Amino acid sequence: MSFFTIVLKRCGIYIGLAGLSVLLTTAHLHAQQRQIPLDKLQSGLAFTGPEILDLQADDFANPALPSMDKGAKLWKQVAGKSDKSCQSCHGELSANMKGVATRYPAIDKATGQLFNLEDRIRQCRQKNQKANEWPLESDELLAMTLYVTSASNGMPIQVSIDGKAQSHFEAGQKIFMTRQGQMNLACTQCHDQRYGIKLFTDKLSQGQPNAYPAYRIEWQRLASLERRLRFCYTGVKAELPPWGHKDMRDISLYLMWRGQGLKIEVPSVRK
Repeated sequence: MSFFTIVLKRCGIYIGLAGLSVLLTTAHLHAQQRQIPLDKLQSGLAFTGPEILDLQADDFANPALPSMDKGAKLWKQVAGKSDKSCQSCHGELSANMKGVATRYPAIDKATGQLFNLEDRIRQCRQKNQKANEWPLESDELLAMTLYVTSASNGMPIQVSIDGKAQSHFEAGQKIFMTRQGQMNLACTQCHDQRYGIKLFTDKLSQGQPNAYPAYRIEWQRLASLERRLRFCYTGVKAELPPWGHKDMRDISLYLMWRGQGLKIEVPSVRK
C-alpha cells in the first residue's frame, strides 16, 4: 500500500488509486459542467449535527448575533471626512440592499477588478466616506459584511460569469479541480465526489458558500469565506496565497456559481 493510499485511508476518504484516477479524469472531462445537479445542492447545515442546527436557529443563543448588532450600529455610524454613514447614501438596509449579497463576487466597473462583498464595502468606506481602511478579517469588516448579507437572507445566489467575469470564473474552476499540496488533493475530490462521507468525526459537506460570513465554533469568532478557503489550503498542506489574493476572489466566484440557487442563510453557525 502506497503512502498516498494510506494518507487517504486515514482521512476517511480512501477510494483506491484506480478510483482516484477515475475521479480526477471525470473532474477534468466535466470542466464546464456543474458537478452537483441543481436538485442535489445542499447547504452546509445538511451535514452538521443537531446541536449546530439548534444553535443557529436560536434567536438568543446564536453566537453570530453580537456581530449582526455591531454591523447594524456601524451602518448608521457617521465616519470619515465626508461626515456620512452608510445609511446616509443607501438608506434603510432591509429595503435598499436586498439582493446585493447574492451577486458577489462581481466585476467592479471603475477598476475592472473582481470584487467580493468585503472589497466593495472597503472601497465604499475609503472612497465615499473617506474613512480609515478596515483590514481584511477585522471585526468591523466582518460585522458590516454580515449585516449587509442579512438583507439578502432567503434569496438565491445569482452571480454573473459573463463578460470580464468569465476569465475569473475559469481560473477559479481550475483551482477547484486541480490537485495541490502535499496531500495531492483537489477541492472537487472532497466536495463534489465524496460529500456526506465522514472525515474523522464530521461529514464532508459540499463546500457551499451561502452562509458566509459564518461563526465557527472551532475559531470562536465570525469568519469570512476567504478564511475558510485558507483553512482548506492548510488542510491539504498547500502553499497559502497572500490575503486578498486574486486566486481567493476567483475561486469564490466559482463557488458562488456552483452553489447558484441555494439561498443565503445568515447569521449562520458552523462547527
